[in-house]
Amino acid sequence: MILKIKKPEGWDDIPQEIVDPEASKPEDWDDELDGEWEAPKVPNPEYKGAWRPKQIENPNFQGEWVHPMIDNPDYKPADDLYLFPSFETLGIEVWQVKSGTIWDNFLVTDDEELAAAARKNINARRESEQKLEKQESEEKAAQEAAEKAAEKPAGDAEPAASDDGEKEDL
Repeated sequence: MILKIKKPEGWDDIPQEIVDPEASKPEDWDDELDGEWEAPKVPNPEYKGAWRPKQIENPNFQGEWVHPMIDNPDYKPADDLYLFPSFETLGIEVWQVKSGTIWDNFLVTDDEELAAAARKNINARRESEQKLEKQESEEKAAQEAAEKAAEKPAGDAEPAASDDGEKEDL
């Protein structure tokens, strides 16, 4: 026996909310300042909700299906699964907004002495690189100052300052 259940005519035409029939425009309402007045909406007593077909009992329903748990005959426990013969490469996914970042000096180990020695070596190299970078920037700044001084004609010299800190008139 096949049941044909159809949605009633005009079911979707009934709105969920309707304009409040008892609402009236306030006396102090100004259309120019406040905009066009719209009456508030109230729930529609004729609205019956979203349409759903009626559910009927299934006499053959046996309950939710449960997946049977069976043993995998090919499964063998691996006690050394985490051991690798070599950690030659390391993959890291980094999302960054500014490009140009360089990542290096990764060390994967369980030896604390090796890690401490590597950290000491990396920090020493970083400090020497920072000193060299600072020295280069100071030399560059001195060179730019010398170039500016060479470009400036001798007649455009700033007036000498007097003892009270004010510039003398020439």
